[in-house]
Amino acid sequence: MSAFVAALEELFADPNLARDVVHVADGGAPRLIRAVMRRADAITDFGDARLWSETTRIDLRVAEVPAPRPGDRIEIDGEAFLIQGEPVRDRERLVWTVDLRPA
Repeated sequence: MSAFVAALEELFADPNLARDVVHVADGGAPRLIRAVMRRADAITDFGDARLWSETTRIDLRVAEVPAPRPGDRIEIDGEAFLIQGEPVRDRERLVWTVDLRPA
């Protein structure tokens, strides 16, 4: 096991950083997985204006969710979200970062 994989396992096991969520692939069965929450706000420049919006992003392990797709459902503490846009993998190809929108 590489140092990156070992560190990643520790991060996703930490109850302060990660939590259990439910992933439902389009047409698939619900599965309990671990996710690291990234509820950052986004500021977008549009001409001379700057637009602020709440975003919900999470990190998922590739080992648990090998191919997340737009439209897949994520349930966090009973609140439902859909993956929007294309998921992005990290450089080591171990973690997906996905953008969510309320379902």
